[in-house]
Amino acid sequence: MEESAIPSVLIVQLCTSLLIAVKDHSVCIMFSNLTFQSAKAKMWSLQNLLFILCIALRCVTSAVGVIHVTGYVGREVNVSCSYDEGYESYEKYLCKNDCGSDDVLITTSNSVKNKYRIHDDKTARIFTTTISDLQSTDAGKYFCGVTRTGKDIYTEIELKLVPDSCCDTVTKVQSYEGHSESVSCRYESQYQNSLKYICRGNRPSTCLQQALITSDTKQNGRFTLDDDKVSGTFTVNISSLTQNDSGSYLCGVHRNSELDVFSAVELKVEEWCCVKAKQINGTAGHPLTLQCPYPPQYRHNSKFLCKGDHRNNCTKMAVSQRRFTLQDNATSSSFMMKITALEADDAGTYWCGTDSQWRVGNYTKIELSVFLQHTSTVTPGTTVGTRIPDSALYVVYTAPVVLLLMCVLVIVYKYRCLKEAGETTSKHTPKAKSSKEVMGATGSRIYGNQESVLTYKKQRACSHHEDPGRNEEVYANVPTTEEIYCNESFHNRKT
Repeated sequence: MEESAIPSVLIVQLCTSLLIAVKDHSVCIMFSNLTFQSAKAKMWSLQNLLFILCIALRCVTSAVGVIHVTGYVGREVNVSCSYDEGYESYEKYLCKNDCGSDDVLITTSNSVKNKYRIHDDKTARIFTTTISDLQSTDAGKYFCGVTRTGKDIYTEIELKLVPDSCCDTVTKVQSYEGHSESVSCRYESQYQNSLKYICRGNRPSTCLQQALITSDTKQNGRFTLDDDKVSGTFTVNISSLTQNDSGSYLCGVHRNSELDVFSAVELKVEEWCCVKAKQINGTAGHPLTLQCPYPPQYRHNSKFLCKGDHRNNCTKMAVSQRRFTLQDNATSSSFMMKITALEADDAGTYWCGTDSQWRVGNYTKIELSVFLQHTSTVTPGTTVGTRIPDSALYVVYTAPVVLLLMCVLVIVYKYRCLKEAGETTSKHTPKAKSSKEVMGATGSRIYGNQESVLTYKKQRACSHHEDPGRNEEVYANVPTTEEIYCNESFHNRKT
C-alpha cells in the first residue's frame, strides 16, 4: 500500500479535544507534523494512537509539583495549598498515602478533627491545614485535594520533621556584672535582606515569637541590633549585664518558605565584685600615698581613682579634690595617688585602674581607714570613736571575772572557818550555871571526878591560868564550866 497521511483537520480537532479534556492542572499534549506510515511499513494505526492517549489521560494527575514542608517534633506545622479561580465553593481536604477513603485526614466540611484543623481562605484561594503535636510518624507524603466531578485536583506535600533544638556548635561568651557585651551572628549572603533576630532559650520553633530584638526594631531597652550586610554579620549588644542574663541564646534569620536558620550562643555573666580589697590605714592631718598597678598594655590609657561603694556610683578624686595628685610610673606599670593631708571624711572605698571596661584584674579596690590624732579612727561605714588596744581589751574583759572568782573563794573559806568554830564551841560549851552552883561543885563533884573530865585539850586551854597569884580572882569570876576545869587543875597542882 502507498503512504497515507492523516488529514490536518483531524489533527487540529484531536488537539482541541485533548486540550479541553485536560485544561484543569493537566498536561496539554501538542501534536505537530503527525504522520502515519502505511500498513506496509508497519507503523502505528490511528486507532492504536487514540487508545494510548486515552490511557495516558486516565493516569494524569493534577499535581503541579511537590511542596516541601518542614516541622519541629512536638510542635505544629501549617500545610498551605492554592487552587484556581472557580473552585472557591468546592470541598477541600488533606489526605495521606494513596488518598483512599480511609486516608482522608480532614475536610473543609468538618474543619476540626483530632489534631488537624483546616481553613479555606476563598479570597486568596488558599486552604491551610494545621497539624499539631507532631511526632516522627507524621513525616511523609500528603496530598491537598479539591473535590470535583471526575478526577479530583491534587497537590503533593512532602513533610519532614526535625528536633526542636539547636545547635551542634555553640559560641561561648563570658562577661561580668554591669558590663556591656556584644554577640555576633553570621549568615549567608542570600539572606542579606531577611529579618534577623535573637531570643533566649534553645527552641527554634518559638524563637521569632519570643524575640528580644529584631532587625526591624534596632533597639529594645538594653538590647541593640546592628546588621552589617557587607560582612554578613549582625551584632546584638547587651548593656548593664546582670547574672540573670546568663544562659542560652539563639540568633535567627527568617526564611519565608523554609525553617529559619539559627546559631547558638551561651552567655555567662560572673559576679563583678569578686575582687580582693587592699586594707590601708592613715592618720588624719598626715600625707598618704595609694599605689595602683595596671596591666602593661594599658599604660597609655587614662588612669583614674574614684571613691564609692560601687563603680556605678564612683566620684573621681583627682578631679573633685585638690588634695589628690596622680603620678604615673610606666616603668613599674603602676601609678600613685598622693593625698596631701588626710581628713576623717577620706575614709571609705576607692577604686583605681586604667581599664574603662572594668574587666576583673585590671583595677584595684582599696578600703581606707583614717585614724584621728592619738586614739580616734574613722573606717569605711563607721563613725569616729576611741580606739582601744587589744591588750587593754583583754584586761577589761578578764579582770572582772578573776575578781569575782577570788571573792567567791574568800567567802567560801570564811564560811567554812566560821562553821568549824561554831561546831567546836557548841560541842565543848555547856549551859551556864549560877555562881552558887559553881561554888558548890567545887567542893564535892568536881574534885571527885577530876580524872574523867581532864583532857589534853583542856589543859592547853587553861595554860594562861598557871599564875598562882591569881587564884582568888579566878574563883570570884568563874562564868563557865571550862573555866571551872581550869581552876580545878590549878588547885590540883597547888596541892
